[in-house]
Amino acid sequence: MASIFSKIIAGEIPSYKIAENEHALAFLDINPLKHGHTLVVPKVETDQFFDVEDKGLTELILFSKKIAVAIKKAYPCNRVSMQVIGLEVPHAHVHLIPINTLDDCNFFRPKLNLDKEAFLNIAEKIKRHL
Repeated sequence: MASIFSKIIAGEIPSYKIAENEHALAFLDINPLKHGHTLVVPKVETDQFFDVEDKGLTELILFSKKIAVAIKKAYPCNRVSMQVIGLEVPHAHVHLIPINTLDDCNFFRPKLNLDKEAFLNIAEKIKRHL
């Protein structure tokens, strides 16, 4: 059965896309910790991050770097955290989160409750910096 991320990649489920190329897709996390919290997924469905083949992993990291640079420009911060957790969805992915403190990337914190307009504004703000 296809993961929710594979369904997003296929266009079967809507998302707030930031960018994509032939190897990866970046879109906003719908349960964000911070404005700008973005997920980057390989287009080839692989359950665990370190099972992604080497070329695909390289492409994913380089693509994530471009997105992280845009996030930092859109949402000035000390760092853009890159986290691989992989328990939420059985499809390799990274979380890119603009942070100023370690607590900003604490997944036990309450998530932001944003409406469609807020998500669209965040996506556009990041896209302007790509």
